[in-house]
Amino acid sequence: MGQEISGSDFDESAFVEFRRRLDDETRLLGEWLEQGRLASPVRRFGFEIEGWLIDSRCRPAAQNRAFLAAVDDPFVVPELAQFNFELNSAPLQLAGGALDAMHDALLASWRRCQDAADRFELRPLLIGILPTVRSSDFSLDKMSPLLRYRAINDQIFRLRHGAPVLVDIEGEEHLVHRHADVMLEAATTSLQIHVQVDAAEAARAFNVCKMLSAITVGAAANSPFLFEHRLWHETRIPLFEQAVAVGAGEYSKRVTFGIRYTQDSILECFEANRSRFPVILPDLMDEPPERLAHLRLHNGTIWRWNRPLIGFDERGEPHCRIEHRVVAAGPTPRDAIANTALFLGLFEALMRSTEPLEDLLPFDVARDNFYAAARYGLNAELRWLAGRSCTLAELLTSELLDLAGEGLLAAGLTAAEAERWLAVVRGRVARRMTGADWQIAWVARHGRDFAAMVDAYVERQSDNVPVHDWSLN
Repeated sequence: MGQEISGSDFDESAFVEFRRRLDDETRLLGEWLEQGRLASPVRRFGFEIEGWLIDSRCRPAAQNRAFLAAVDDPFVVPELAQFNFELNSAPLQLAGGALDAMHDALLASWRRCQDAADRFELRPLLIGILPTVRSSDFSLDKMSPLLRYRAINDQIFRLRHGAPVLVDIEGEEHLVHRHADVMLEAATTSLQIHVQVDAAEAARAFNVCKMLSAITVGAAANSPFLFEHRLWHETRIPLFEQAVAVGAGEYSKRVTFGIRYTQDSILECFEANRSRFPVILPDLMDEPPERLAHLRLHNGTIWRWNRPLIGFDERGEPHCRIEHRVVAAGPTPRDAIANTALFLGLFEALMRSTEPLEDLLPFDVARDNFYAAARYGLNAELRWLAGRSCTLAELLTSELLDLAGEGLLAAGLTAAEAERWLAVVRGRVARRMTGADWQIAWVARHGRDFAAMVDAYVERQSDNVPVHDWSLN
């Protein structure tokens, strides 16, 4: 969940003091890592998933305050725009029954959201980008009334010297769009999977998550349309990267795949945060250095597609986890858990591998794979370990789905549970039907009536039937 701040007006002294505290807390984290303090003997996971509220015309409805009050659940919280919200899970140990339990909890929460939205004649929706959204919907008067959002907008445009955001995405069609604030970020709703790791393995875990980003972003693609333009299968990726761009070089982009793998320690990411990324929320908190409050806040304003996080358990002990941010929201709760299963299974399998993975899949190949899969989905041509080249669909069918099953078994899931969730992805690949594919196929059959398409999408989503079994009628 996002961290709220105490104010949004900052003078230069606040920036100076924040940077001093950030330096101190980064050094402290380094000491903890050397001491082995961030040890995690068990694997835990969880997620955040972002949703939309839409009205009877399938247009975004800026009513999340009333909606959230009706839901009355601390795990369902505001997001950037008043037509967005976020569902959070409680963390679970990755073991037998965990995926089933996570699905049951998500579905129960989703049903509560549906019931609450119905009171206002609204509907909730899980999708990467809402096809009916318009540029005019992304205005500051639609921003959720939290200080951190207003401050991020102000500081991003301070770094941009007031220049408008330029979105330039060339896909099946070409979109060029200028925008005067950061609200376009609200279009990029996602499933963010968290996996807790031992500090000693965190550097490799971070690298593995980058390697897997092409697989998960393409297999879960669900964002082919923006402003009635057909662009990438996962248009969220270029849109988010451009929506909060600060005109920085490759080394200091706020939304980024990164510039290399980590070498020795996850501390490298936090050292990069301190040295390469300007502070944009210098909120000075009355917290002891041991809470790493300023380090964590600053890290939350750097939206790496795979982001290392430092958290604290109920006993106050710190831990490290990696947030895998590349997966689109939706199409259904069942699809979301299947996407989580695919990621966790592959993650566990590669983490247990004795192969020199970084040598077999160099960083520049992993990066190129990621953008190819975001653009072309299951049809993307990828290079995998040791230089093998094939489409993502072929790679999943011939190797990766079985490998994910092995990883889930190694983590303690039963064969039946692992296959139950991976079967959702198998069906999707066999029918070449991701959420993006379904949207594209529906428009090809019925024409560019995006409201009718969203209406058909919501109807099918409400049944919680995986997207590959959706009809196009």
